[in-house]
Amino acid sequence: MHLDDDDLITTADRALAGIAQILESLGDDLANRAPDLPGANTPFAIATHCLGVLDHWVGRLVAGRDVARDRDAEFRAAGRVDELVARLEAARERLAEDVRGVDGTAPFALPTGRPRRDWPTTRGGAILHAVEELVQHHGQLELTRDVLLARHARP
Repeated sequence: MHLDDDDLITTADRALAGIAQILESLGDDLANRAPDLPGANTPFAIATHCLGVLDHWVGRLVAGRDVARDRDAEFRAAGRVDELVARLEAARERLAEDVRGVDGTAPFALPTGRPRRDWPTTRGGAILHAVEELVQHHGQLELTRDVLLARHARP
């Protein structure tokens, strides 16, 4: 099966644009609040985690960039929505550059172990996993937004 670069980019683009729209609709205050649910994360943290996913799975394993990632810190991230939206836009552009013309059957760009049996081992698998994460977290953010707005909406 061959996946078209444009299809992957379009799918990732929709998720990243949706994530940015959710953050903008919430504003700085609500984007930095977690729903009152056990283990819930703030929208800002979830979006920051998406950037970490792209940096690691595509930037490092596909494009071969040296990436320093602190996954735990992604879930503590807080800040201004406009700055995070700008980072998301830059990530959208970088992703398109990183995946165009990649041989999806080639092994990772940088040597890496396979820490989990169910993780991919090829560049194509890494790209698919990153897109899977973006789409999953976009959906999570839609629910998180709805919970936050139901709890904190002004009458």
